[in-house]
Amino acid sequence: MKKIINYVGGKEVHCSKNFLPVFDPSKGEQIGDVVLSNDEDFSKTIESSKNAFSNWSKTTPLKRSRILSNYKSLIEKNIDSLAEIVSTEHGKTLDDAKGSITRGLEVVEFATGIPHLLKGEFSQNVGTNIDSWSVRQPLGITAGITPFNFPAMVPMWMYPISIACGNCFILKPSEKDPSCSIKLAQLFSEAGLPDGVLNVIQGDKKTVDNIIQTPDISSISFVGSTPVAKYIYEESAKNLKRVQALGGAKNHLVVMPDANINQAVDGIIGAAYGSAGERCMAVSVAVAVGNIADDLIEGINNNIQKLKVAPWTDTDSDMGPVISKDHKEKIEHYITKGFDEGATLIADGRNYKIQGYENGYFVGPTLFDNVKQNMSIYKEEIFGPVLSVIRVKSYEEALNLVNEHKFGNGTSIYTSDGEVARHFTTNSKIGMVGINVPIPVPMAFHSFGGWKQSLFGDHAMHGMEGVNFYTKLKTVTS
Repeated sequence: MKKIINYVGGKEVHCSKNFLPVFDPSKGEQIGDVVLSNDEDFSKTIESSKNAFSNWSKTTPLKRSRILSNYKSLIEKNIDSLAEIVSTEHGKTLDDAKGSITRGLEVVEFATGIPHLLKGEFSQNVGTNIDSWSVRQPLGITAGITPFNFPAMVPMWMYPISIACGNCFILKPSEKDPSCSIKLAQLFSEAGLPDGVLNVIQGDKKTVDNIIQTPDISSISFVGSTPVAKYIYEESAKNLKRVQALGGAKNHLVVMPDANINQAVDGIIGAAYGSAGERCMAVSVAVAVGNIADDLIEGINNNIQKLKVAPWTDTDSDMGPVISKDHKEKIEHYITKGFDEGATLIADGRNYKIQGYENGYFVGPTLFDNVKQNMSIYKEEIFGPVLSVIRVKSYEEALNLVNEHKFGNGTSIYTSDGEVARHFTTNSKIGMVGINVPIPVPMAFHSFGGWKQSLFGDHAMHGMEGVNFYTKLKTVTS
């Protein structure tokens, strides 16, 4: 039984004697223990980061860039082993795991451009013989609190840019799949990163509260549910910290009557059921406009039957288990509630069993038709392989649905009409919008972030938003 502990000062350490179990979701069996860090662990982590910051903040951006370039190469060489770690503890297929690591790697690649990204502005002769210029300087010690669904990608949205900007970074990964963060930190050390610049501390809410309350940490980055994002945002503000806290989602995909139906169906299948729906950018609501609804439902249901639900060790698997027994029960409760509230259950993923993996946390692809706005399965984030289809008569009604929902993370529209597409991108009150693209996740050199209750704080993740978040602006007049 492996022990997953902290990575502080370039080595694996821990003081606490308390551990939590880590499970293989495919089998429902314990495969390890992760340490529950105590106050002494936290103090040692802060001390390590403090000791490292003085030298690292003075290291030239060009040297930081070269270390990041080495790191990129090491991740590429180790992508298979990293993906296997992710799949073992999360359950997602190897292809999903590799894809998510590649997405994170793109942020590392973006961060290698830090010498250019940190360039300031200059104005000559703002007054008689007076010049003015701006510079961006590091914050100090920064922290990230990351979710279970992307144990490689989401941390890499944060720490490469923070570290490139001259900060030290403390990562608190999910206790459900904590091993990947240790491997990523070890590879960064191998790439030449000085000890203490990236530290990983395991734990639960106690560790989170320590991060929030300590005056030694300048900023917190978070991805997770909206209630926790709001808590971190509010409590961090009391402790004078910068925050980027990404919360929940209920992403709508609007299908217009003139859409390419096959293209729309293919997009929905991947976006709704990929990674067992455990993605903040997963499509959980398909909005069928006008007379396209019946064909859309038929196409989705036919494709669902072809999906293979299996453990990640099966190379033909399209969809693995969900993360835990509790989460499986929560998703199945939502399916029952949707049926009880009057939605038409087309495909039922409850009580899904696979021979040899009877104790695994599998939920089959689930499809509802005739969903209404007042139903729980429409209003709340389920975070599983459950797709709701809601029928509307017009484009205007579809746009209102998108805009009236409390979440504003991502949305897409499938249409052949350029005027409708342009109107949708302009008038949808959502942070990330796709046109004939099911999951509109921005590339690393743009920024990721929602609106409304999907983002708390002023800055989105990565891109120039990330550089601005992890630096302080200083303006000099001379």
